Amino acid sequence: MNPLRLLCVMSCLVAATLATPSVGRRSNSLTDVENPSNWVSQNEIDELPSLNEVTLRRLQQMNTEEGANLLDKLYHLSQFNRIFKPDYSPEPSQIKGYIVGERGQKIEFNMDNFVQTVKRQENFGDDEVTIYIEGLPQSWNDEKKTTRTLVQAYQQRYNLQPYPNQQESNEDRTSSEEQNQRRKQNQQKDDTKTGDLIVINLGNAIQDFEQYAKLNVERIGEMLGNRLVELTNTVNVPQEVIHLIGQGAAAHVAGVAGRQFTRQTGHKLRRITGLDPAKLYGKPENKLSGLARGDADFVDAIHTSAYGMGTQERLGDVDFYPNGPSVGVPGADNVVEASLRATRYFAESVRPGNERNFPAVAASSYKEYKQNKGYGKRAYMGIATSYDIEGDYILQVNAKSPFGRNTPAQPQIGFHAVHEAWRQSPQQQRQ
Repeated sequence: MNPLRLLCVMSCLVAATLATPSVGRRSNSLTDVENPSNWVSQNEIDELPSLNEVTLRRLQQMNTEEGANLLDKLYHLSQFNRIFKPDYSPEPSQIKGYIVGERGQKIEFNMDNFVQTVKRQENFGDDEVTIYIEGLPQSWNDEKKTTRTLVQAYQQRYNLQPYPNQQESNEDRTSSEEQNQRRKQNQQKDDTKTGDLIVINLGNAIQDFEQYAKLNVERIGEMLGNRLVELTNTVNVPQEVIHLIGQGAAAHVAGVAGRQFTRQTGHKLRRITGLDPAKLYGKPENKLSGLARGDADFVDAIHTSAYGMGTQERLGDVDFYPNGPSVGVPGADNVVEASLRATRYFAESVRPGNERNFPAVAASSYKEYKQNKGYGKRAYMGIATSYDIEGDYILQVNAKSPFGRNTPAQPQIGFHAVHEAWRQSPQQQRQ
């Protein structure tokens, strides 16, 4: 059999040839995983496409069930036959990003000069530092739009002005106008920024699906973790103010970065958030990899395409499953769009007044949640997630923005007030 045929699968099969009972066999349990060898037949292997046919665009053209079936076969085949080796790691100079300046400008860098660029920023790290790592290329319009939504939300939250001549989509314009109005009101009170935002464009260093599936999250994460050590040692940024956010495969990079930081310093970053953490197709031999509880003082994850682009596995102190673990979420037409919804939900919660838009309850299945059999206290998915909760939480979301079901405006709580309250009772927070 052509080994390339074993490697390939992610977007271009017709639904009829790929439809199998695998989706129907999924349990309501959040932890049910079958033996990989039982998922893919020889005939299905022979029908898989070649790697050069695997693109995000082709996945976008498939509905969620078609895309999920395709990705299921790829993932379980890769775990059974170990056909993907995590041997793709872009050089630091290839991984670029930018700091959002006080006037909203992009201050660009690559990972070779990341720390030096930060050093030149006045008052960097005086308040919260958020580092968002993209997992998909910005050349793809939906990813670019999603990142812009998150950046705009943090611009409002951190009192940063928007980019000069920024172009907005019709969907974003209303919320952006509201943000600008609120920003002007805030600036009348205080023109000082209240946080720093960094965007790392890891996705732009991934050219095709083969690189995506073979991404060495360990090496990239360790490199980022070492840069964060430099940040705390040479720029004097306290680890207590650093919040890493990773989308898709970048969620695992964030997790490894957190572990590397702890290995080097003996301390943990404040928080790591995984936005629809991806399946890991290529894993190191005899080694756990990717995002996991303990990578920071608090780890949370939002799963919007658990059986599609993402994973259903529990990864954090708390894992949120909007509308339960499934191939997608309401309003998302394909698995890629569904995966990006996690970022859009989080962005909505970042905007001042929206922190509690996503109330959730602990439940072991969506059926249990629908029958009002959830247990424990209410939690809020997104920026306002409390550090004293843990387990699996389920909630319902809307198909269109605003996505949250709980929309009354809430007063914005400053980072230092929340963090100080958390630090006063660290043992209670970890129970």
